[in-house]
Amino acid sequence: MVKGVFTENMPLIPVLVAWGQSVQAPFVILDTGFTGDLQVTPEIAKELGLKVTGVMNARIANGQVVEIPTALAIAVMEGTKNYIDVLISDSMPLAGISFLSKFNYKAIVDCKYKTVNLERV
Repeated sequence: MVKGVFTENMPLIPVLVAWGQSVQAPFVILDTGFTGDLQVTPEIAKELGLKVTGVMNARIANGQVVEIPTALAIAVMEGTKNYIDVLISDSMPLAGISFLSKFNYKAIVDCKYKTVNLERV
């Protein structure tokens, strides 16, 4: 099980992301409205040495459609490794539904007690 934390009413989970010889372990917002794998800032992408492999159109929270650069990376959760698609954006780092699906996680978010856990199913 992966235990997350709440900060200012946002559920955050730890994610281990790697590419080449670089590894980052950011806490990212668990965003069930985000259908992708992972979104990181340009700074995290640069530190990882991610290479932009494409651009995708994405509808953001305000309904606007924007073009966002994408890259490939590796994520490791509880010893399981998967290739993931990473969106590179100036907004906050996010983990989405596709990320949870790739690792067979179900998310248990308890807003009353401010806990967030990912359990393998």
